[in-house]
Amino acid sequence: MKSFDIPQFYNSPVISRIKNSRKANDPKKKNYSPTLLDFGPVQFFIARHFGFCYGVKNAIEISYKAIEENPDKRIFLLSEMIHNSEVNNDLKNRGVGFIMDTSGNEIISWDELKNDDVVIIPAFGTTLEIEKKLNDIGIDPLKYNTTCPFVEKVWNRAESLGRSDFTIVVHGKYRHEETRATFSHSKESAPTVIIRDMDETIKLGKIISGETGINEFYKIFHGKYSEGFDPEIHLNRIGVVNQTTMLATETTAISEYLKNIMINKFGLENIDEHIADTKDTLCYATHDNQNATYGLLEQNADLAIVVGGYNSSNTSHIAELCEEKLPTYFISSADKILSRNLISHFDFHNQTEKVTVNYLQEKSPLKIILTSGASCPDSVVDDVLHKILSYFENTKSIGSVLIDID
Repeated sequence: MKSFDIPQFYNSPVISRIKNSRKANDPKKKNYSPTLLDFGPVQFFIARHFGFCYGVKNAIEISYKAIEENPDKRIFLLSEMIHNSEVNNDLKNRGVGFIMDTSGNEIISWDELKNDDVVIIPAFGTTLEIEKKLNDIGIDPLKYNTTCPFVEKVWNRAESLGRSDFTIVVHGKYRHEETRATFSHSKESAPTVIIRDMDETIKLGKIISGETGINEFYKIFHGKYSEGFDPEIHLNRIGVVNQTTMLATETTAISEYLKNIMINKFGLENIDEHIADTKDTLCYATHDNQNATYGLLEQNADLAIVVGGYNSSNTSHIAELCEEKLPTYFISSADKILSRNLISHFDFHNQTEKVTVNYLQEKSPLKIILTSGASCPDSVVDDVLHKILSYFENTKSIGSVLIDID
């Protein structure tokens, strides 16, 4: 796999060393069990796979290249490059402006842009409508295009399916930047509808089977389907693609559910004519992060700490998996660890931050799961580990613990 030139301060002495060791000993990722760091009174289970993925590294490399190559120009990002405040704040500190927020609301008016400005497309990609807007201004939207290659793979697959008269069902959060971009590209070549989860999938399945009336489609999926969508025609041949940060298992389950609906309606012998096989569009990093999380949850741990941006979809899914088994604290940085007894963490169900008391239980050894989302720098995870270690006495040195993993 390609190596990337990203700022050294995003790496870390501890986490990066663990990753390099695991990669050397298990290059094909056949073993998803975590790495144990035993400091004596506290132990950490470090996930086999987490942190910056291929797409994020690619986006960071291109963004810093844009800054280096254009010292005398104004540089803008369409919106957050990735969902991580550490990375976005560093870009802001280097003079990069943001045109929109993550919901697509203008921060800077399009009228303020000039044809000699530089605009960076974020890792989520962007819509065809915004690409046209930039071209009309005279700005090349593809010069510093950091769209994840795996997102583009989804777009290409959707286009291919559209040419074969398949309708595209996008599994994603319809307000998310990536899903908005995928929808924009997909609807150019195929009728497209967005579904959020299995609950909406079941509702769609009932419409396909005829259990629910056709007119209900327009109410249930209002604002989530392409212009001219006719459920009587366009739900007879479908292919499921996803927002790459959604749980791969959920996308697979959605596709299998709709496949069974199609089998019941059209017969097994005709199934290939009615639902396309799109397993090849699932993002490897999301798949690996999910499997690594399952590997973590096989451990007899006391709590989990998940690090990442609060608006990061893949990070919230990791936290969701962890909280099904044990107390889980979703934090954006070590600063959220307020003391030995207090932690400020994100409740993604209610989209609010809250403070929990006595999160570090009085156990010896205390066993902690530690992982992060795909857009979180290793250095931030390193800071979290160091801060928690500072609350324990008579711990082994980091150097001696790391020797055991090499």
